[in-house]
Amino acid sequence: MSVETPLPSAKDVRELVEGLVGRDVNVATGGAMVDPALGALTGVYVDRRLALVALVILDVPLAAHIGASLGLVPARTAAEAAELGELTPALSENAGEVLNVMASLFNAEDAPHVRLDRVYQPGDPLPADVA
Repeated sequence: MSVETPLPSAKDVRELVEGLVGRDVNVATGGAMVDPALGALTGVYVDRRLALVALVILDVPLAAHIGASLGLVPARTAAEAAELGELTPALSENAGEVLNVMASLFNAEDAPHVRLDRVYQPGDPLPADVA
């Protein structure tokens, strides 16, 4: 993270996701880190100079369930995707939209504007600066 780009609180993340999916969401902090190189949906955020300033990494089960919730896809479909470790195109697109909206969490007053630059699918090779 850039010194100038604020890290959103767990409460802010929870409220944003709840607003998007229309359901209560539990957020726990302090869990194990997710390695994007091992398979995760990875959102890359840049500033106006196209410098990497933030990453949001969703493990496959979270990406599958959040994508299903947003698209009103049956929970069974999300559970199957999570078990297989692969996202369907619809689940991936929906989870990518959530990553796009998450850019707003980094755009605090007096901080540089941040936007989603790219989403890497689980299993996609990652550039060195992202990995």
